[in-house]
Amino acid sequence: MEASAKSKRRIIPPKAHVFLEGPKSRGYELSFAFRVFWQFLKGFRNLHFIGPCVTVFGSARFKEDHIYYQQAREIGKRIAELGMTTMTGGGPGIMEAANRGAFENGGKSVGCNIRLPFEQKANPYMQKWVTFEHFFVRKVLLVKYSYAFIIMPGGFGTMDELFETLTLVQTQTITRFPIVLFGKEYYQPMMEMVDAMIEEGTVSRDDINLVYLTDSVDEAINYIHNYIRENYQVKPRRRRWWLFEKR
Repeated sequence: MEASAKSKRRIIPPKAHVFLEGPKSRGYELSFAFRVFWQFLKGFRNLHFIGPCVTVFGSARFKEDHIYYQQAREIGKRIAELGMTTMTGGGPGIMEAANRGAFENGGKSVGCNIRLPFEQKANPYMQKWVTFEHFFVRKVLLVKYSYAFIIMPGGFGTMDELFETLTLVQTQTITRFPIVLFGKEYYQPMMEMVDAMIEEGTVSRDDINLVYLTDSVDEAINYIHNYIRENYQVKPRRRRWWLFEKR
């Protein structure tokens, strides 16, 4: 009897992961849709006038004395020298380093933070940031305002952001823009996996050109600078406040 009772216990605790429980009531799903819409609206209002951005991704776990932290800090400084805004996920580690490099050198520094039960908290080197509840909303905003991505070493979250963006560019769902993989040694196993996928025919050989792999801050910044200069026209935007955007 006891064994039978145990077999009928819930595998997923109530309310722990609502998306794994199947359809909810129509009222709940309508409420969820409005909450997601509000998250987007909040992002648009806060980020509308931040200017053209370069977004830097990477692990939240690297400390100040780590070489990747120091390189990300230099990258933030160099983005500021380009006159562009440094955007990150707004948290610690690589994100903090890039924001810090821009912030300490007079550049614009912003973040799209995410509410998590661990690890993620807003770093102190941003003039403006927005905190989101859902990763997919956050990723849309990071792509929307970016003229380039720099992907520093990171974990699952960084890989998620990289491969979703690559998929959008590869399928021509969004306009192609510079995607820099920073860290040859770190990303070499991944690139070898991509080569294997090319050999199997699951990835086109031309798709490897969608990313630029480097270990050099100079090379990364020059690649972005030249690509933007050759492919974009950055124009001033008239400031019209119709969604009560924040300055």
